[in-house]
Amino acid sequence: MTYHIYGIGNALVDQEFEVQDEFFSKAGIEKGMMTLIEEDQLHTMLDTLTTDYGLKKRACGGSAANSIIGASYFGAKAFYTCNVANDEAGDFYVQDLQAAGVDTNMDGERDNGVTGKCLVMVTPDAERTMNTFLGTTSELHAKHINEEALKNSDYAYIEGYLVTSDTSRAAAIEVMELAKKHGIKTAMTFSDPAMVQFFKDGLKEMIGDGVDLLFCNEQEALLFTDTDNLDDAVAAMKNVAKTFAITLGSKGALAFDGELLHPIIPNPTTAVDSNGAGDMFAGAFLYAITHGYDFAAAGRLASVASSKVVSQFGPRLDAEQHEPLKAALEG
Repeated sequence: MTYHIYGIGNALVDQEFEVQDEFFSKAGIEKGMMTLIEEDQLHTMLDTLTTDYGLKKRACGGSAANSIIGASYFGAKAFYTCNVANDEAGDFYVQDLQAAGVDTNMDGERDNGVTGKCLVMVTPDAERTMNTFLGTTSELHAKHINEEALKNSDYAYIEGYLVTSDTSRAAAIEVMELAKKHGIKTAMTFSDPAMVQFFKDGLKEMIGDGVDLLFCNEQEALLFTDTDNLDDAVAAMKNVAKTFAITLGSKGALAFDGELLHPIIPNPTTAVDSNGAGDMFAGAFLYAITHGYDFAAAGRLASVASSKVVSQFGPRLDAEQHEPLKAALEG
């Protein structure tokens, strides 16, 4: 079996809620950020959110998982390394992943424990705030890596959220090293501004001597390069990534192909839920460049796909929504 993308990342069952801004001040939660919580906090929060707002959507998630599934729906063959427990949430996660056409190391025996969960709270301004209980995904180890699948892939794709756990960070670094050993291109996403703000040294450790492709948003790029000027950030990014894409929200994106910096125009939309926008951008982009398209075309597909994601609730599109978007590849 050969794959276009081999991904490694957290395995979290996303549970999404529509909330009002005042909820955050009452709960003492910082809006717009991802915050790690303990299991008792998860249950308390989940009870409150379910009672006061009602569950809107449940899906297998995690930053890289959303990207991998998006790429798979576009037509890429993908493998996802993760860690879920032998519980109902773990069963749901694996079934949802496989239903999207993604192969995984979790289709066999699984350890006891509690599968990770992410409470995604979306406000009327479409901004997403996440409280995450990692559960067994924090115990993602190098032993979970499928080297055979990895060495038969075009790209290894690594999620920045893995930086928060010593074991998962070590597994991400192992994937990076194995990819380089087998001549596989490496791609990485910073995942969230909080990862850059609080775990920059760990991210630098994961990047090592550089990656082939890096995904981030404008805030993450500025934080990582210690500047408040986007042009300076772009120049500095060239020292850590051969190529990269920086999303700019309503301003579109920039895609650097190693020689040229391509401005990617935005696709006007009415945002409902920003959750998953960056993940979809990366997934669509990876699909395009592994199927013979250049960075300009990849950026167009990624832009239109991410704008479609934010126009509806949830971090992903339905399977049938992907094919019509490919028209963007032709300009």
